[in-house]
Amino acid sequence: MMQICDSYNQKNSLFNAMNRFIGAVNNMDQTVMVPSLLRDVPLDQEEEKEVTSFQDGDMYGSYVLLKSIRNDIEWGVLQAEERRKEKHGVTTTPLEVSRIEPNDEDLEKLFHYHLSGLHTVLAKLTRKANTLTNRYKQEIGIGGCGN
Repeated sequence: MMQICDSYNQKNSLFNAMNRFIGAVNNMDQTVMVPSLLRDVPLDQEEEKEVTSFQDGDMYGSYVLLKSIRNDIEWGVLQAEERRKEKHGVTTTPLEVSRIEPNDEDLEKLFHYHLSGLHTVLAKLTRKANTLTNRYKQEIGIGGCGN
């Protein structure tokens, strides 16, 4: 009985959610051999409306976004911030950082809030990567292939 509970809890762990997302993006990346074919192809099928609601644009924009988020997860946010600074010349001052740091009293509540949000976002991103992979297969004529 304990093993069944552990398996269920592990299935819902943040680590496994991140691995599912990274696996879906890796599959997408291996499937999409010509990313430029994704330009101007909307993600507009009925089952995809919820998944695409957080970003407008074409499949190419989604492809780039998903790969970028995967890289942020694999390499860390600090490295991603450094890349953005180099690209856009944006810096964060110590005063701005102090405004967004939480009080010690609220850390557990804040952690659970963000953990729940992260699970939700990772699930949507994973569905988006799988949807994009399947749509790409349809666009190039191998639509009968599953995940």
